[in-house]
Amino acid sequence: MEIPKISKLDRRIAEPRMKKRTKPESLTSLNNLDDGCLMHILSFLSPIPDRYNTALVCHRWRYLACHPRLWLRVDRFVKDLPQPGVFHDIESAVSAARPGDTILIGAGGNHLVSNIQIKKPLYLIGGGETPDETTLVCSRGSDSALELLSTCKLANLTVKAELGCCLLHRSGRVTIDGCVLQCETNPLDYLSCPIVTTAGDEEEEDILSHVEVKETVFEKIKGNSVSVLQRRIEGGAKAVSTSGDLVLQRVRVMYSKAYLYFWFDVDHE
Repeated sequence: MEIPKISKLDRRIAEPRMKKRTKPESLTSLNNLDDGCLMHILSFLSPIPDRYNTALVCHRWRYLACHPRLWLRVDRFVKDLPQPGVFHDIESAVSAARPGDTILIGAGGNHLVSNIQIKKPLYLIGGGETPDETTLVCSRGSDSALELLSTCKLANLTVKAELGCCLLHRSGRVTIDGCVLQCETNPLDYLSCPIVTTAGDEEEEDILSHVEVKETVFEKIKGNSVSVLQRRIEGGAKAVSTSGDLVLQRVRVMYSKAYLYFWFDVDHE
């Protein structure tokens, strides 16, 4: 008995039907996961813009992408303090955060900060469209706005310091992406500096020993460095002051009509 041959016309008719049958299954497979599993997948996405964009997919994804387990939020204007994951000030949010958490700092007004120590890997992001909309102000008399003792990333923030420095880097790998650092202008600019790093090999082990993180995470954060991406610097005696083992490297500057934008690394020679 001969097997009937399938003509090209029959294939063209059959292929769309097969695609229609398989398409719903492929689309619904991700949504068939439970909330805990889907939230775990979303946690691997970069907070901005990937995880933020997933909140636009549907109501369920918005709930999971904005869940307090993935974000901590600083909002000076919130009235309902018992709301989980929401804090009035940055220091409280840093204290409550777990290693690897993301803190979204609300735009509008000034957030007062003074010598806040960050001893665990964190990601601090400004909630505005531009860095100027989320401002951290370090009052006169403080050594720094933020004292960084672990690997962390700062993005889309403006940090102002009247005297002293905006960021004091003690140890860890720090990334500063799309931020503005402002220091006191004349006649006191010689007393202030946007970034001061005192990182050295001796203090690295002592500081990281107090931070409970997984071994795989520890391998990633081991070492000291500062990486700056598209940063504006206003005021200050110089961009970086180093008194440890790190030196300024790979400096690039872009000139615009109103500002200078800097890219550079502070790393071992």
